[in-house]
Amino acid sequence: MEEEKKEVSEVKETEKKEVKAEGKKSFLNENTLEIITVILLGITALLTAWASYVGSIHGGNQATNYATSNNISSDGNSLYNAAVQNLSQDMGIWNTIASYEVEILYAESVKDNAAIEANVWKLQWFCEDNLPENMAAAIGYDVEKFNDGNNDTQEILEWLKDDKAITTPFTEEFVNKYFEEANTKLEEAEKVIEQGKQDNANGDKFSLVTVIYSVALFLLGIVGVFKNTTNKKLVLAVSVVCLIIAVIFMCTIPLPTSGGIFG
Repeated sequence: MEEEKKEVSEVKETEKKEVKAEGKKSFLNENTLEIITVILLGITALLTAWASYVGSIHGGNQATNYATSNNISSDGNSLYNAAVQNLSQDMGIWNTIASYEVEILYAESVKDNAAIEANVWKLQWFCEDNLPENMAAAIGYDVEKFNDGNNDTQEILEWLKDDKAITTPFTEEFVNKYFEEANTKLEEAEKVIEQGKQDNANGDKFSLVTVIYSVALFLLGIVGVFKNTTNKKLVLAVSVVCLIIAVIFMCTIPLPTSGGIFG
């Protein structure tokens, strides 16, 4: 009788150990694996849609930036051509002024007062009608003072003694000012095109993220095909690794600066 009780006790003890062992193994049983797989499928699908959406915004921004850059470049080129024309025109004005200055200085050297007066008069009216403000400032010519009818000839003769009056104003700094607006536009176009290139690169990266998510989706989709629990766990683990890699990679890519929900 005692032996029977002892055997029953041992059987119960064995059953308890087996139950405990099964309990320890039951965390990733069939039902748990299915639930985890379904949840990961949903999360991965959402992340795939998000990556695709953001990538499409980058692509749209790229196209917009390229078009905007072309328009700004066109404006910049137009301004550059206008600056070249203005520079050429102003050089012609300076050549005419320089020729009058030579005539005045020569007439003064030979004491030809009539020639001095004649060329001073030509210089006065030519400058009043044609001399741009930037060149007037560069050569120190005061249009109002030198053409007010009050001792103009003497004032112009005094002005001609200044080296600035007889030296070409077309220094590198002076010439660059003609192209400031054009260069600003062209620099702006370059910045926009660079942003377009960056959007293109970011869009390509999001496409790669989408591919990795697709691999994870595929693996999650075939988890249920395997009958062996170990195989299911292995495929599930690989899919989780792919998912984590894709999420980390996606977080390193800048979001679009504009478009969609980003403004």
